[in-house]
Amino acid sequence: MVSVLQNVAIDCADAYELARFWSRVTGSPLHPDDRPGDPEVQVMLAEGPVLYFNQVPEPKTVKNRVHLCLRPETSREQEVERLLGLGATLVADLRNPDGSGWAVLADPEGNEFCVLRSESDRAAMSVSS
Repeated sequence: MVSVLQNVAIDCADAYELARFWSRVTGSPLHPDDRPGDPEVQVMLAEGPVLYFNQVPEPKTVKNRVHLCLRPETSREQEVERLLGLGATLVADLRNPDGSGWAVLADPEGNEFCVLRSESDRAAMSVSS
């Protein structure tokens, strides 16, 4: 017997607004019943678990122990710029001159996440090696 991963829960101050940010990041819709002010909101990913946003009274105070890693459909650099335009902030730039590495960003409530190389970035790097 095994367990099935149902959702990834993210504590936050404003569940609806943070879910809207992640909806734009992933291109996935909010649950149709979710409304502004709801204390629990879901982003319905096309594949895998639901992103579940749960409003809590306490603020984030330390680095995430678990975080999301994104592999963009476009280049990593284009995706980082798009996400910054949506309201993310750059936490750490771990991209290397050879094209390897990743960028650590934070969502509008400070939750860290990584942007990895896209498949096309990875393919271009293996061709040049």
